Amino acid sequence: MSTAAIAPAQRTHEQKLDLLAEVAVRVGLGLREGQELLMTASLDSVPLARRITEQAYRAGASLVTTLYSDDEAALMRYRLAPDASFDHAAKWLYDGMGAAFKSGSARLAIAGGNPTLLSNEDPDKVGRANRAVSQAYRPALELITRHAINWTIVAGATPAWAASMFPDDAPDAALAKLWEAIFQTTRINTDDPVSAWKTHDAGLHKRAALLNEKRYAALQYRGPGTDFRLGLADDHLWLGGGTTAGNGLYCIPNMPTEEVFTTPTKTVPTAPSRQPSRSHTRAP
Repeated sequence: MSTAAIAPAQRTHEQKLDLLAEVAVRVGLGLREGQELLMTASLDSVPLARRITEQAYRAGASLVTTLYSDDEAALMRYRLAPDASFDHAAKWLYDGMGAAFKSGSARLAIAGGNPTLLSNEDPDKVGRANRAVSQAYRPALELITRHAINWTIVAGATPAWAASMFPDDAPDAALAKLWEAIFQTTRINTDDPVSAWKTHDAGLHKRAALLNEKRYAALQYRGPGTDFRLGLADDHLWLGGGTTAGNGLYCIPNMPTEEVFTTPTKTVPTAPSRQPSRSHTRAP
């Protein structure tokens, strides 16, 4: 019996992790048989990363390479490394990632780090280190942002993230709550998560198409203490859900995702030229 055939309420945590990995590979990534996969994850995400690796090989991946990050090692740098080092990044690493993407590798990131990891560190060092990484990673990142390759980001619960989300709960309870939130928002708690994602993706595209037909000039947000008008570019385009990458593979870049989005103008409109929208831009 496949994991998907088990009733959602009867699934164990491990079975839900297996389904999340399957959805990430089959729906989020759209991995092609024979394609390589480059994955990044924290050490806290090893169980999910291993399941994604298994699902990728089951889908025909030729090679899965995972780069792990370690929060404790990151802190050691800020406390012990020489000051001048914060203006440098491992360019050789990001050059290698770019080479992998150019040769056809897919990209998957498991997100879920410690949101307060560097909160007590020197902000100048943090800013310099981030700039150095941004500069080194830019050529490879542009291949992702231009959708030259198929890629996705999937959430993975970590103890530090769980503690920040549920500070009043014991660590184990907080982590369990965060995992359940992830399973719920990634549709793992449905009878057939893969089919549920395909239906959801189609709904996002339907909403984006409807907004494109309307050709709204602006969005008006009104509520208690709020009266905000956001102008839209004349040639704006609403997008949402999955996309076909430059390599011809269909992927859903963010899991979960509930949004349709577009481009605003850089100026504040003074008066409507067409009927503004008062509907929320996120799908229910």
